[in-house]
Amino acid sequence: QVQLVESGGGLVQPGGSPRLSCAASMNIFSFDYMAWYRQRPGTQRELVARIFSGGSTEYRGTAKGRFTLSTDNDENTVYLQMASLKLDDTAVYHCFANYREEYYWGQGTQVTVSS
Repeated sequence: QVQLVESGGGLVQPGGSPRLSCAASMNIFSFDYMAWYRQRPGTQRELVARIFSGGSTEYRGTAKGRFTLSTDNDENTVYLQMASLKLDDTAVYHCFANYREEYYWGQGTQVTVSS
């Protein structure tokens, strides 16, 4: 059973640069890809960014140019470095993994952008 544990959320001021972590229970490059999704209040969950097993990355929407994925292979962890946060980045951020067409989710971490 794959387990994903997120951390790093909290209250952030506008313009802040928090880093979210997703620790996996197995080698992260065993996954087809790992991703960060977010669910903003009153909206559907949306893809923010993902990293494929070969190391390539994809960013969606406003994450482009502001957010950066990185990995620590020894710690089986994927990071989402966020920057220039805005009020509408407030959301629950979920880690996701696709392993051989089986899908796994973390419990989510709340990021609240507020002054």
